Amino acid sequence: MNSAAPAGVLDEQRRLDDLAPKLALGAVLVGLIGLAVSLVFGFIDGWAVFFRSYILNYAYVLSFALGALFFVLLQHVTRAGWSVVVRRLAEFVAGALPALAVLFVPILVPVLLGFEGVYPWSNAEQRHADPLLEWKSPYLNPAFFVVRCVVYFAVWAWLARYYLRRSLEQDQTGRVESTLAMQRWSGIGIVLYGLTLTFFSIDVIKSLAPEWFSTVFGVYYFSGCVVGFFALLAVGMVGLQRAGRLSRSITVEHYHDVGKLAFGFTVFWAYIAYSQYMLYWYANLPEETFWYSARQETPWWAGVSILLVIGHFVVPLLALISRFPKRRKNWLAAAALWVLVMHWVDVYYLVAPRAAQLHEAHPVSAAPLHVTDVSLLVGLGGLFLFAVVRLMAGRPLMPERDPRLGESLAYENI
Repeated sequence: MNSAAPAGVLDEQRRLDDLAPKLALGAVLVGLIGLAVSLVFGFIDGWAVFFRSYILNYAYVLSFALGALFFVLLQHVTRAGWSVVVRRLAEFVAGALPALAVLFVPILVPVLLGFEGVYPWSNAEQRHADPLLEWKSPYLNPAFFVVRCVVYFAVWAWLARYYLRRSLEQDQTGRVESTLAMQRWSGIGIVLYGLTLTFFSIDVIKSLAPEWFSTVFGVYYFSGCVVGFFALLAVGMVGLQRAGRLSRSITVEHYHDVGKLAFGFTVFWAYIAYSQYMLYWYANLPEETFWYSARQETPWWAGVSILLVIGHFVVPLLALISRFPKRRKNWLAAAALWVLVMHWVDVYYLVAPRAAQLHEAHPVSAAPLHVTDVSLLVGLGGLFLFAVVRLMAGRPLMPERDPRLGESLAYENI
């Protein structure tokens, strides 16, 4: 371990300083406006529309924080040195999980009220009328759903705040013991993370279609979380350097590795998506294939499916497969922005078709795309950015006294 910094990096700007209040104010205003517009359309077009859009965009925004938490845990469990310079950015993004726990509360409203227009299993009459829902009711019931979600967010919030707090403490003390403590918890943290993310994705997203069976859904959502985070990290790194922050510490070598990780997990996402689809198509069992049928039987959803194949796999594959774009930050940022859009389309593909089917009697609710799908993206995205920037304010943007800082600053790809 070597914390010596190469000459020339000590005079760079490593804090947001006066930029933080401006970013935070802009983010919270945009977020509140987006939420206000969405509530208006909820009153006009019905709450089924609002909650469909809320679940969609909440799952999208949450995926960045969950992807960041995985990155932080992974760096400690592998004792990685290259990533120290960019790890603090991930710690800040993951640190927004307590705020996201508060933003999850609106999803509990239709569950506790038994609003059948969102989760069919939350309505007692609908559960009793469907033998399969009745059989699943010991697990899929409002009270147990709330308990499980409290556990998920308690685990995530504790892990995120623990790693951020210990990392910030090390900036003051420089103690190697902080690094060793974070390493000790990382193995257990990875296990807890995998379990909670898997069950969360099943409870909140897959249970929109409670009749459907999938043993790989948690891995699918996880792969999207990680791809989305690496895309966000690349964009954030470029944005900070354009604002004059971390201008020397983040080098082309760090961009190269973030690009490699984004490329690798894009292929992993495609592998999981194809594996599930191929096995379901081959077996041709009604309890599995109906979920895909809803995504192929109309021109709109067939188009979305094809868009994901091309836009979420083929385009990023070609854009990131070579060394050249990974080492040019503007090219990498452009590819990352594209991936962020495709990641939203992917979550939309998971949530929206089934939600629309539940409201076929209502033309607005059954529409494939609604204004609230965009307004809540703006609203929740703005509030998420506000939570992240508030954590950044007044704090170093990189671990200044991490024992592996020198290794990270001097890092070179072979």
